[in-house]
Amino acid sequence: MNRGQAAQISATGATVDVGDVTTRYLLYGLLPGWFVPGLADWVMHRRTRIEDTAGTKESLIHSLMMAEVGIPIAFTLRYEVNPLLLSVQLGGAAVHEATALWDVKTAVDSDREVRPVEQHIHSFLESLPFAGLASLMCLHSDQVKSLLRGGRGDPDAWRLVPRRRPLSPGYLAGIGAAIGACVLLPYGEELLRCARASRARKKLSRKGR
Repeated sequence: MNRGQAAQISATGATVDVGDVTTRYLLYGLLPGWFVPGLADWVMHRRTRIEDTAGTKESLIHSLMMAEVGIPIAFTLRYEVNPLLLSVQLGGAAVHEATALWDVKTAVDSDREVRPVEQHIHSFLESLPFAGLASLMCLHSDQVKSLLRGGRGDPDAWRLVPRRRPLSPGYLAGIGAAIGACVLLPYGEELLRCARASRARKKLSRKGR
């Protein structure tokens, strides 16, 4: 939007704060919405009986992927965006993408059926980190430039700086509860189910000898 367009909007009595709108979209739209495909993916794993195919290995890969996106998100909720945090976010997104490929290969090699619906769910889980990161980089273009310069001239570029405007305890508690209910609980149950099935197979194998 150029200055002329902004002036025209202002003249009509409308005000647009793109930064504020984008921040609200990230906090109240994209981040909470992320839990939906994550929970749907767990349902698909359960329907295709992951415990009898890829088992514990694939379930541990899922836990790794959640850590790869969860750690950068946790830092972003608590600290200012700067070159250090952007590096963590970019690295997390890249590693998450590589792990996603490993995840699907593990499922296919184990003969677990990865149905079209699950593949479509994966497209959301892979694209949402990049959507969030792109929006964040637009909000903090000055920090992107600082990163490209190696943080030169910025004494805070390579250290964690607490947010100047901390998020409300209520918001953080709500996100924490959603993570527990939609991520930790279902995927913890999946890992436990896979571990139990693995132990049961080992017992049968020993009895059959």
